[in-house]
Amino acid sequence: MTQLALVIDLNTCVGCHACVTSCKEWNTSGEAGPMVDRNPYAAEPTGTFFNRVQSFEVGEFPHTQTVHFPKSCLHCEDPPCVPVCPTGASYKRPEDGIVLVDYDKCIGCEYCSWACPYGAREIDEQQKVMKKCTLCVDRIYDQSLPADSVEKLGY
Repeated sequence: MTQLALVIDLNTCVGCHACVTSCKEWNTSGEAGPMVDRNPYAAEPTGTFFNRVQSFEVGEFPHTQTVHFPKSCLHCEDPPCVPVCPTGASYKRPEDGIVLVDYDKCIGCEYCSWACPYGAREIDEQQKVMKKCTLCVDRIYDQSLPADSVEKLGY
């Protein structure tokens, strides 16, 4: 079985949140959208995001540094979120290992969120379903997109 995944170089992440913004823009207008926002410009924006960037200060003063950690679904090899779903809405695709949610089956019970060790599942308050990173599955397999746009995603 093929297992697609994200690889993020934490040494190059500067915490600019461009990945968060780009992801939000693409997915709000795509199959996963709309993704609700409340207070999008506040210091602590709320809403539905497929990824977020968390920043941590590490080390002891005066030798500290800031580490930025983009956080999204890691499309686990053995995802703990899938077997806890009572409706089968959360599933892992056998052809590429991508973990997805069938919004038509999801009842918003949040079991998958509780099971996810990475905190990558969120309830969409407007649609009352669980949402998560789709690994841009709609872009990977879209033959109408220019090849270089998919290559920029690293696939």
